[in-house]
Amino acid sequence: MIPKYGAIRRYHYDIEDDMKDMKGMVGHMQIDTKELLNSIMERFDRIHYVKLEDIPNIDLYMDQVTTFMDKNLRRSSRHPGEDKVMTKTMINNYAKNDLLPPPVKKKYTKEHMLVLIFIYYYKEILSISDIQALLGPVTEKFFHTEDDFNIQSIYEEVFSVGYDQIDALKQHVKEEYEQAMGTFEDAPEENKDFLKLFSFICFLSFDVYMKKMMIQKLIDEIKTGESQKEETKDTK
Repeated sequence: MIPKYGAIRRYHYDIEDDMKDMKGMVGHMQIDTKELLNSIMERFDRIHYVKLEDIPNIDLYMDQVTTFMDKNLRRSSRHPGEDKVMTKTMINNYAKNDLLPPPVKKKYTKEHMLVLIFIYYYKEILSISDIQALLGPVTEKFFHTEDDFNIQSIYEEVFSVGYDQIDALKQHVKEEYEQAMGTFEDAPEENKDFLKLFSFICFLSFDVYMKKMMIQKLIDEIKTGESQKEETKDTK
């Protein structure tokens, strides 16, 4: 079963501590694979996402937006001490490329913040064009609407469902780990641990590759549907 909206479920965890632990495990090719798996499982247990109630209900200026994003998303970056989560230039470019609705009198609403969080997760695996095709219909139909079904309800459902599937994802990772640990039994002893780790990374990478292919195919279908709508309008 493919987790719903799996592409965006890169939630927050304390990466700095994990990376220190994992560097020790793989140093000098002396790899404690069991301890490595335990560390990964602990990271899953610390996963969380930005909840609606965590986002201010007041409109924010640009500096407040970047501060909020940095505070809430920095721990999910690969290099928390170095990476820029979201800069003013990035946000302005998102608006120029129609990924993000423009601010109102230089202020950003709670709905803007939700769209930016979507963009933050998507930009790691999708092109700007793909993000635009995916988020465009969402912002067009559900951004700043007075209906009960709006972008806030979409955000909450997508992320809460994803969060509920963590146990299934943990089990899948465990299975791939066990498969990887069964490889390269005939390899030279001094290289065996590294090659098993290499297998584990390959298995995980194949999952990502296949899911990315499916995501791109689905987005292409959305693009085709939107193009057909535009052609129909032009013929009327």
